[in-house]
Amino acid sequence: MTDRQRTSDSKQDAKQEKSTAEERPNPMQVLRHARTQLAELTGMAAETVSSFEQTEDGWSLEIEVMELARVPDTMSLMASYQVDLDPDGQLTGYRRLRRYERGRADAHRPGGR
Repeated sequence: MTDRQRTSDSKQDAKQEKSTAEERPNPMQVLRHARTQLAELTGMAAETVSSFEQTEDGWSLEIEVMELARVPDTMSLMASYQVDLDPDGQLTGYRRLRRYERGRADAHRPGGR
């Protein structure tokens, strides 16, 4: 292989990497898409995203939803869901982590954990 061929191959590799990176969604796109996908699957609108991180396998989010509306609103039943997405932002799984009343704070744990 000549130097010219190696240079050409290197440029093509760099171009493919750049193209792949440009096609990947940015964090805000991932967040919006995760909320939309969870809502479509569960029928419950996402209220907040309380955790968001990139992982080796893609993305992991914790999303809060209202599962049951009550009066007064502070008694509405909320749930926290873990939502996992692939690197392209496609939902690969979700699970409910906990349920709680909107007006309730997390229980105090010794040592601040």
